[in-house]
Amino acid sequence: MIYYAENENYILGVKEMGAELTSLKSKKTGFEFIWTGNEEIWYGQSPILFPIIGRLLDDKYHINGKEYTMPKHGIVRKKPFTLIEKTADSLTFSQKDDEESREAYPYAFELKVKFQLTETGLSVTHTVINNDSETMYYSFGAHPGFNCKIGDYLEFENKENLLTERIDHESILIEEKFPVDIQENKIYLTKDLFCDDALILSGYTSKHLSLKSDDHNRVVKFNFDSPILGIWAKPNAPYVCIEPWWGINDNYDKKADISQKRAIMTLNSKDSASYNWNIEITE
Repeated sequence: MIYYAENENYILGVKEMGAELTSLKSKKTGFEFIWTGNEEIWYGQSPILFPIIGRLLDDKYHINGKEYTMPKHGIVRKKPFTLIEKTADSLTFSQKDDEESREAYPYAFELKVKFQLTETGLSVTHTVINNDSETMYYSFGAHPGFNCKIGDYLEFENKENLLTERIDHESILIEEKFPVDIQENKIYLTKDLFCDDALILSGYTSKHLSLKSDDHNRVVKFNFDSPILGIWAKPNAPYVCIEPWWGINDNYDKKADISQKRAIMTLNSKDSASYNWNIEITE
């Protein structure tokens, strides 16, 4: 099922399954900003990554000496969320732990996602709530895909000198870092840019980047404050995913406990934490 909301400028659509953003359409121009989810190219549109990002080594991890198995990108993206609040211009969803989730992730949690239309676009706030009696370890990431074409570019707020980390064919981080072809503060979307999978960036100073084109004046400004940023698409595909990450894939250094995982976050019992990204559109 898809739920809808709208304001004077945009129509928003969000799937019940995974609380996945499926549409953001301009009333002024009719342009659809969100990737269509073509299964022949990439079936996803905007999956939510929780409580891990990417893949674990051997798909396994340990908490307090016990081993658990978890699929790539975690456990919430392929389960339905519950719509808990709807206004004319916003949708708020929730997913809570259950017997199935606790087999892979032994914490009592709630994940709320609020989609709020604004005058210039969309704001998305994810709130992680620890309902457990113990400290919770987790990562969080967003993965929205935006319609574009080869030759468009991403322009960072500041001039950046970037290196990217890479994952191998098993989706595990390798040790080597690679230079990013960034011209001034622009990364051009070429047909080969993602032949070695995602760009995984850190150490940047920018708090926003903009999806632009030399062929039109439409701009999608993406605001974020995550320590890691993934940029990805299938090679030569007409979309790009801009992915703020609070966490990262495993590497080949096997950890005894998830608390030792790189960039892992902690949340005390009964506490909550929120993560936001938003877009401002110019047409």
